[in-house]
Amino acid sequence: MGRTQRLRQEISTYLSEVGEANTTDILDHVNKRFRWGATMNQLGNVLARDRRFVKVGFDEGTDIGGFRMRVCVWSIASA
Repeated sequence: MGRTQRLRQEISTYLSEVGEANTTDILDHVNKRFRWGATMNQLGNVLARDRRFVKVGFDEGTDIGGFRMRVCVWSIASA
């Protein structure tokens, strides 16, 4: 968790504020918040492997670069 500690903390803070967000929204927030940002692969790995985050569904209507993509919707796991 050493290399991604600040990224994980920022994602946790963001999801606590908004409740639920899809992967693209989380990536946009992280890249605006930090100078170094993150890639989609890094973000996906952090979200999938950290037990604080839980996948709650899919967003079918996301338009990324002219293509309709299916992205995951994430939330904070209940204790």
